Amino acid sequence: MQVLLWRYFAIFTVLVIAAVALVCFSVLGNAYSAQARDRISTIGTGLSVLIDGKTSQFTGEVSGEMGRYAFTDGVNVYLIDERGSADIYTGALPSDWTDIVGAMNSAVDGWTQGRAVVYGSSSMLNYVSCVTFNQSEHYLLVRYPMHVVNESVRTMQIYIVIIAAVAIVLSFVVSYMLAQRISRPIRNISDTATRMAKGDYSVQFASAEFEEIASLSESLNYAKDEIKKSDDFQRELLANVSHDLRTPLTMIKAYASMVREISGDDPAKREKHLQVIIDEADRLTGLVNDILNASKVSAGLSELNKKVFNLTEFIYGIMNKFDYLQETSGYKFFVDIDPDLYTVADEEKIYQVIYNLVSNAVNYTGADKCVYVSLKDCPQTSRIKFAVRDTGKGISDEEKQHIWDRYYRSKDAHARPVKGTGLGLNIVKIILQAHNFDFGVNSAKGEGSTFYVDFPEVSSTPAR
Repeated sequence: MQVLLWRYFAIFTVLVIAAVALVCFSVLGNAYSAQARDRISTIGTGLSVLIDGKTSQFTGEVSGEMGRYAFTDGVNVYLIDERGSADIYTGALPSDWTDIVGAMNSAVDGWTQGRAVVYGSSSMLNYVSCVTFNQSEHYLLVRYPMHVVNESVRTMQIYIVIIAAVAIVLSFVVSYMLAQRISRPIRNISDTATRMAKGDYSVQFASAEFEEIASLSESLNYAKDEIKKSDDFQRELLANVSHDLRTPLTMIKAYASMVREISGDDPAKREKHLQVIIDEADRLTGLVNDILNASKVSAGLSELNKKVFNLTEFIYGIMNKFDYLQETSGYKFFVDIDPDLYTVADEEKIYQVIYNLVSNAVNYTGADKCVYVSLKDCPQTSRIKFAVRDTGKGISDEEKQHIWDRYYRSKDAHARPVKGTGLGLNIVKIILQAHNFDFGVNSAKGEGSTFYVDFPEVSSTPAR
């Protein structure tokens, strides 16, 4: 990339400088020629006005003015009669005088009062006008040697070539430095990305002075953090799932052996051992279902089957499923639900949300095994607030940032073993974000946790 940028910058600069040099070459020569033509016309016109109509008694005045122009402007001036002889002139007559007169006659093509003609070549510029001097027809010939102009143009062109050459060299140097400056942050990003691809997530994509590259670096840093988080989650998942699978499988195998070898003939012991096998199998089923639900929720939330339903009866129906915990494990559920509250949502997915939140409270509540569930109408905001509170150890501010992440489970020790894979709250997050519902948690260490969801309140018979 650096070579390509340097090449493109250099080629572009060379083309621009070459174009400017060519324009200067052509414009410079034409400009000097036009300037010389204007000057000789000015001199010729001034002398023509001075000479025309004068007699021989003004010869001194005419000769002096012609000499002044010859001295100040470097021109040769001749006043020529009809026979081609010079009556008044500055300096000696050139050796090719006859040729000069012939070329003048050819350019003028006959004497006409007041006519003026400019002609010449690359080496000499001539101005001829028809005037009357001493009552006879004369030609005023002003000759301007172009070698001075040509030398000036040639000198300027040499300077232009030198400047262009220096500019081209500088353009190569500047374009190389500019290419390096542009490509360096991209090379750094590429090198950093290569290290990250090899598993080094400690790398940091450096920012740059270019806004687009700085934005790319920020995006890559965010992607790197997310990939690292996902990688950490996968490692944690493998550890959690390995542990969660190994324990029930070990128990199932052990108790199955006990049934076969010890309690097969003892109905009471056999029933007890078989119940352990059933419980552990249910635990395995729940583990697999959590993993499948997380995948299905992530893949299938693009289509929500929303409808209006009675949220009050819906919550009561879910809480009835936890009655067995009160009967078998001593849990206490305190339910405070306002009557006849309706909302609009995907009922099946909201079931997962409520069930997971209550299950989470069951897992993490305190030794009193109390769980508080409420559903309250907030008419001032047209919202329904659902909340479930446990009496556990609470959640630190640091952990609050991660509890909604996939596979995350609190690392605090609990009096009871915590079931699950850490997918429940992540499923809750995905579903509620798809519904655009407000949700969150209020908690502090040692004070338990309250998870809440704000549902929109609607009429039981919405207008069609």
